[in-house]
Amino acid sequence: MRKSWDYQPRPRLSEEKKRRDALIALAERQGWVVGYQDEVWWSRVSQPNLHSWTEQGEPLRLQELKKEKTDPDPKALACYGMLSANTGRMYLRFVEGRPVSQVTTDFLEWLCEQAQAQSKRVLVLIWDNASWHVSKQVKTWLREHNQTVLQEAQTGKTGVRIIPCWLPIKSPWLNRIEPKWVHGKRAIVEPARLLTASELRQRVSDYFGCEQVELLQQKSRHSV
Repeated sequence: MRKSWDYQPRPRLSEEKKRRDALIALAERQGWVVGYQDEVWWSRVSQPNLHSWTEQGEPLRLQELKKEKTDPDPKALACYGMLSANTGRMYLRFVEGRPVSQVTTDFLEWLCEQAQAQSKRVLVLIWDNASWHVSKQVKTWLREHNQTVLQEAQTGKTGVRIIPCWLPIKSPWLNRIEPKWVHGKRAIVEPARLLTASELRQRVSDYFGCEQVELLQQKSRHSV
């Protein structure tokens, strides 16, 4: 017998999805852009789930990749990305370190520069509730950034405001950039040998049609 609560809706999930959809509709106006943002780790060692064919009676042999002690590159590379809902274009920045609040604000500042270069005035940013998205440092930066843009607009200077839209917890299907990571990892896989960090960054950039940009730097190893 089915329980009645099997059919209970998740009110907060529904409300957050409605807010996301409303912001997307607003962003159709001129000068606005919608971006789905997320971070991902690109592993040099671990392989994504793949399928392959082999001749009957001929076992498929897979080579386990290992990182040598003399290898100076890290096992995995952190990467920030944003998918433009307006154009489908991907914006990527690899990180020297890991995702933290300071790196997040550096990435947001860079995104605003990219949006301004395209004559955009507002960036609707859809992202999850990672700690480096909801931290006091990031929320303070967002508030101060938007205040500065509005103040400078009174003097005739243009800038890009950010309207953040935090998705419900544990709802990756609402973030359209997520499938991009899955397909990307399958597309750039190298089963025969270990890619260098430089090769991995180049393959990822080529797959998404992005120009390689200077690495974002994690300035403190104790950042959150």
